[in-house]
Amino acid sequence: MTDVPISEYAFLSDCRSGALVSRAGSVDWWCPGRFDAPSVFGRLLDPQAGYWLLAPVGQSSPGRGPSSERAYLPGTMVLRTEHHTADGAVEVVDALAVSPGARGHKIGMASPQVLIRVVRGLAGSVRMRAEFVPRPQYGLLTPYLYNGSDRLLSDCGPGRLVLRGDVPLTARDDSTAVVEFTVSAGERVGFDCAYAETYGDPEAVLDRVAAVTDAVEAWRSIQAIHRYQGRYPELVRHSALVLQGLTYQPSGAVAAALTTSLPEEIGADRNYDYRFAWLRDFAFTLHALWVGACPDEADRLFDWMARSTGRIGPRPLPVMYGVEGERCLGETSLDHLRGYRNSRPVRIGNEAWHQHQLDVLGEIMIAAHRLQNTLGDFDDALRTLLVGIADKAAETWREPDAGMWEVRGEVRHYLTSKVMCWAALDRAVRLAPKLGDRADPARWTAVRDEIRATVLDRGWNPQVGAFTGAFGSPDLDASVLVLPIARFLPATDPRMRATIEAVHDRLGSDGLIRRWPGDPAGFVLCAFWLVECLVMLGEMDRATELFERTARRANDVGLFAEQLDLTTGEQLGNFPQALSHIGLINAAWRLTMPDLSDLPSDDTS
Repeated sequence: MTDVPISEYAFLSDCRSGALVSRAGSVDWWCPGRFDAPSVFGRLLDPQAGYWLLAPVGQSSPGRGPSSERAYLPGTMVLRTEHHTADGAVEVVDALAVSPGARGHKIGMASPQVLIRVVRGLAGSVRMRAEFVPRPQYGLLTPYLYNGSDRLLSDCGPGRLVLRGDVPLTARDDSTAVVEFTVSAGERVGFDCAYAETYGDPEAVLDRVAAVTDAVEAWRSIQAIHRYQGRYPELVRHSALVLQGLTYQPSGAVAAALTTSLPEEIGADRNYDYRFAWLRDFAFTLHALWVGACPDEADRLFDWMARSTGRIGPRPLPVMYGVEGERCLGETSLDHLRGYRNSRPVRIGNEAWHQHQLDVLGEIMIAAHRLQNTLGDFDDALRTLLVGIADKAAETWREPDAGMWEVRGEVRHYLTSKVMCWAALDRAVRLAPKLGDRADPARWTAVRDEIRATVLDRGWNPQVGAFTGAFGSPDLDASVLVLPIARFLPATDPRMRATIEAVHDRLGSDGLIRRWPGDPAGFVLCAFWLVECLVMLGEMDRATELFERTARRANDVGLFAEQLDLTTGEQLGNFPQALSHIGLINAAWRLTMPDLSDLPSDDTS
């Protein structure tokens, strides 16, 4: 079964890596160890790249439509799917195991790297089928499969998989293992697949049922930490769990998405690897964690950022890093993979790592200003970092860059890049008393005010009647919705109000908001930005309607990809997408606390 709609997948996580399992019961993506590690199951991107199916035999379109129901167990990222056939019903519970007894932020500090699947009979007798087709290294390797007394070993390359089950699987010559078995009401049949490095420690051996119970308790311990008190609590808490699931717990970095190369447009080539951590996402993520009332996570994420950036030098600040702070993320095309629905190339790594993107300076300073109370007294390293960022903004704001949308092969004077340089200096001035003798608030203030005057002069296009995406451009761009969010200009300013309405009217389509004219799909985050702007305009009814309409576009287990098809609403782009869930959290908070828009700074605690 290939070319499954993106929305048909559910996300499993152990806070180090993740897996995608389809409604049909097929694990089509798993990169054990790290989010950006090579896949062992990669059918998401090519029919020959491996999978693990566990589903009823002979179902028409197995697991689809009224024959199945699925949901995460409450407060967890443990998935339960109930299949109904003519002969009975079963449930399948899927989970990535956590270290035994790990709770709260200890989840993911270590991981047994075990994917568990347990079938339980509910009614009648159901014939089940398991197909185990490992294809490590993004499908480049076809492993040897060996039958053992109580296990099946997949051995090839730098890693090995060990599959154990309550019924034996027999390896075939094509490196595939298949078994059919019957589950009657009250019976339970389980499997676990453990990954280990070929030349490392042996694979973990777990009690499957106990490990599932432990994973449930572990996820619920995380949700108990998130003390969100606001509108749409279930949506916010679930999105917070998704963000936790995308967190590489050893460092605290949040991956932008679980996947690589899921296309923005089917058959097109804007297919990028999102399994890294972007500084652009940093301020939005920090705000979402702050809203979720979990400052420990926010502190750890800030610490990851500071360690990753190091001292600010003459080169542009990198815009993204690996989850352990790696800077060189060179891009390679995997030409042996056909891509999701023939959308090629499939890329690993991301060339955006060395783009010049000025907006990241503002995002870091906004985050530092917001967290100043929880960060306590700034040490010398932090003061040096923040002063360096402010000086960099003052020195480079006039330069063209690649912009928020990471346009390749083109640099321009993007409006949001200038505004975020303004934000970097504005927050630096506010933080100056904490930044020591190297702070230069007088200079920063002068440059900040110069940026503001330049943006108001060159960013406003009277012919368009709105702020446009770049100086001198006639094109609207939804990124300008960040102006009131970053507190550059009140939403009620006549020019900003006109811009918000222009984005709504000219870039909107049935509640979906494109990034620019001609953008092939709606960008989920932009819809939530528009919600925030409508709140700041005092348009609460419109904001509420748009929020609820956008929230309903999540899939049946509450997950968002990056974009949505303008005609069908089909989810597009990498999945699940952190920024989409961050947008939901922040928009829900804005709806909860609309008066925050009147405060002069981000210090709303």
